Amino acid sequence: MPNKLNKTKMKSLKVDIRKTAGFISEGAVYAFENQMIKNHEAVLNKTGKGNDFLGWVDLPSTIDESLLKSIASSAAKMQEKAELFVVIGIGGSYLGARAVIEALQDNFAALKTGRNKPFIIYAGQNIGEDYMSQLLSLLDKHDYALTVISKSGTTTEPAIAFRILKNHLEEKYGKKEAVERIIAITDQEKGALKKLADDEGYQTYVVPDDVGGRYSVLTPVGLLPIAVAGYDIRQLVQGAADMEGLNRKSARLNDNPMALYAATRNALYQSGKNVEILVNYLPNLYYLTEWWKQLYGESEGKENKGIFPAGVNFTTDLHSMGQYIQEGERMLFETVLSVEEPNTKMTIPSDGQNLDGLNYIAGKRIDEVNKMAELGTMLAHVDGGVPNIRLSLPGINEYYLGQLIYFFEMACALSGYTLDVNPFDQPGVEAYKKNMFALLGKPGFEKATEEIRKRL
Repeated sequence: MPNKLNKTKMKSLKVDIRKTAGFISEGAVYAFENQMIKNHEAVLNKTGKGNDFLGWVDLPSTIDESLLKSIASSAAKMQEKAELFVVIGIGGSYLGARAVIEALQDNFAALKTGRNKPFIIYAGQNIGEDYMSQLLSLLDKHDYALTVISKSGTTTEPAIAFRILKNHLEEKYGKKEAVERIIAITDQEKGALKKLADDEGYQTYVVPDDVGGRYSVLTPVGLLPIAVAGYDIRQLVQGAADMEGLNRKSARLNDNPMALYAATRNALYQSGKNVEILVNYLPNLYYLTEWWKQLYGESEGKENKGIFPAGVNFTTDLHSMGQYIQEGERMLFETVLSVEEPNTKMTIPSDGQNLDGLNYIAGKRIDEVNKMAELGTMLAHVDGGVPNIRLSLPGINEYYLGQLIYFFEMACALSGYTLDVNPFDQPGVEAYKKNMFALLGKPGFEKATEEIRKRL
């Protein structure tokens, strides 16, 4: 159980659905309330579809203090050894950690020297040959350590990366020291990676059997890399625990922001809005959007159902995707992630010549200009036929990110049950793997290889 924080000044995430009026009625949203209450009970009691993967539901409030201490100790060890820390994983095995780390870190951290914590880099999330070659060239010049995250140890992309980086570590440091620089996060009892870790003597952490990858940010999968990067995992867990506590009080839409969000997006879907765009106005939230896309796309996109999750980064993308959102096909709605207060303050200077005509905003904070861009865009898009849901986050720190993670996870479960799909499996992910294995000539796929080559 995480230590309680002094949260006298802590606020909470809020949901505002007023800018969906004119597209759906309040009654259309509240028509989902009984469904949300039913879904909420199924999630908490672990009786719905995929209930063997509901371990994340009470994870924040039940996480063991000894685990947090162990992760902190392991992180400190890696911080002493490494300038760079490589996270090997794909999908939920890296996106959650990356979302949190990049939300919290300096936007230019990669270019700054004198860091007292390792810079986190990633491998196994693609099969780019140039990417891997360039990574090895970088690692030749810096001290590094790594974690490999895979329940089975046989997922193609991270398995290739780990095979290569394991060899590189052993060549650079010798086998004995390489063992001290590898942490495996894998199954508790079985699988190729678990066997290798036991045989080689790697330190290990467990991917819980009842937590799927995209819901695993608050397990060692996410907590270890976040801790190595130097961020406070207890505050992250505490934020999630407080959102869990709020969720447990009630499933009614007026009391539960997760249920309200799930009900509103389903009412919009029912009205014909089948693409949801997550909008942010801060560049370091890019990977938070990527994590959200996986969470909702992999959870809901089944049986020819589901809202398609997309993402944009404003104001940058207002000069590209903004045109389509304003005047393209009207199957869109936006969920705007609005951050109330940035972590720094900067004002716009006055200029004697005023050739750019900007003296009218001299003395204003950059964030005030950003907020007016946000409000102006929301009004323009609503006028253009795009309803908006607004998620207001008090700030960007570990505590509020913990709130947001649990908020999105619970809302996703409630929404998936509303669609009557299993939000916790991903059967469609296997389709490309079978074809790839057949084309590569993997043993056991001979018949499939013959059939697929005929199609080509």
